[in-house]
Amino acid sequence: SHLVKLMLFLMSLSGMTMAATPEQIAAGKAIAWDRKGGNCLACHSMPEGDSPGNLGPPLIAMQARIPDRQKLYDQIYDATQLNTGSRMPPFGKYHILTETEINAVLDYLYTL
Repeated sequence: SHLVKLMLFLMSLSGMTMAATPEQIAAGKAIAWDRKGGNCLACHSMPEGDSPGNLGPPLIAMQARIPDRQKLYDQIYDATQLNTGSRMPPFGKYHILTETEINAVLDYLYTL
């Protein structure tokens, strides 16, 4: 409806986002932990994660550490934009993850 579109538009202007559903969070976790998907555990420790890598920073307190969702999205999309020496794969730029998948991962990360 027009009201919902207006609310989403106003929220986007203010930087607010709608709370992710449990299903969206579970989908993001599945992508993040999938060895053929996000594979975040290859380089990052995460709560409940088995055999994490230690190349990247631990993925904890993400909302407090990186409250700007767009900044974290950009980091996942292409970390080399801010750090040309980054070892993090440019998940969006190289189509490893879709925009929808990156956003699902963000929904999950913001629960950590």
